[in-house]
Amino acid sequence: MVLCNSRLGLAQENGTISEDVVRSAFSATEEGFLTLVRRTRFIKPLIAAVGSCCLVGVIWRGTLYVANLGDSRAVVGSLGRSNKIVAEPLTIDHNASVEEVRQELISRHPDDSQIVVLKHGVWRIKGIIQVSRTIGDAYLKRQEFALDPSITRFRLSEPLRRPVLTAEPSIYTRALHPQDKFVIFATDGLWEHLTNQQAVEIVYNNPRRGIAKRLVRAALKQAAQKREMRYDDLKKVEKGVRRFFHDDITVVVVYIDHGLLQHRDASVPELSVRGFADSVGPSRFSDVTAIS
Repeated sequence: MVLCNSRLGLAQENGTISEDVVRSAFSATEEGFLTLVRRTRFIKPLIAAVGSCCLVGVIWRGTLYVANLGDSRAVVGSLGRSNKIVAEPLTIDHNASVEEVRQELISRHPDDSQIVVLKHGVWRIKGIIQVSRTIGDAYLKRQEFALDPSITRFRLSEPLRRPVLTAEPSIYTRALHPQDKFVIFATDGLWEHLTNQQAVEIVYNNPRRGIAKRLVRAALKQAAQKREMRYDDLKKVEKGVRRFFHDDITVVVVYIDHGLLQHRDASVPELSVRGFADSVGPSRFSDVTAIS
C-alpha cells in the first residue's frame, strides 16, 4: 500500500505529497496495466477480464492521505471519551450493494436499464461485477478490449457504448491527532465478517506482533461459525473450494508514531516488511528516504 517508484520520484521532484500525486499514481498504474492487456490479449484473452481493487495510504507531514478503488476499506482506531477505542471508516465502499453507488451508476447511464441488476439477491453492474471502480477489468472500460461472446461468464447483453467502470479513486485526507492510534487497511473479505468496531477493538486490546494475522483468524472463525463448522475444519478446505466459504482476506495494520510525525526532518527508516513473515529486511524503495 505504497506509491509506485515513479510516483515517489514525482513526489520527490515536487517536494510534497498531494491528492494530485496520489491520483497520478492510480492513473499510471491503470494505464500500465491496460498497456499490458493490449500487448497480451491475443495470447491470453481473459487478461481483459482481470481486475483488482486498490487501497493506498500515505502519511505526509501529519496528514493521512487515503485513496481507494473498490470495496477494500481503511478504518482508523482513535481514543474517544472514557479512553475507549472508537472506529472511524476513512473510505466508502465502491460496491453496487450500496444505494449511493447504484444511484451514481444510474445517473451516469440513464439510457441503460441493465446498468445495475439484482441477480440471485446480489446487486451487480451489468449483472456481472459488484465493484464500480477498479484497476483493470478492461473489457468493461473500453470497446477495444471486448471479449468473445462465447465466454458466458463475462458476456454483455449489448456492446459497450461507454465505460461502466472507472479507475478514478476516491481520495480522503485527514489531519492526524494524538488520539489516532492506528489504521487498518483490509480487503472486503475481512469486513464481511467483522464490523469496523470489532476490528479496532481486536487491534487495541492485543499485542502489535502478529496483529494482522489475529484479525484474519477472527474473520475466519466468524466465517466458520456462519457455516456451522469448526475453524480447524475450515482451514483444511482446499484453496479452490475455500472461495465458497469466504472471500480472500488481506490485512495491513499501521500504528501511528506521533513522536516521529512531530519531527519533519526525520527520515523514514530503510525497512520494509515482507508479507506472510514476521521479519524485516533492507527496503527496496530507494526513494523512500527522500520523503520524510
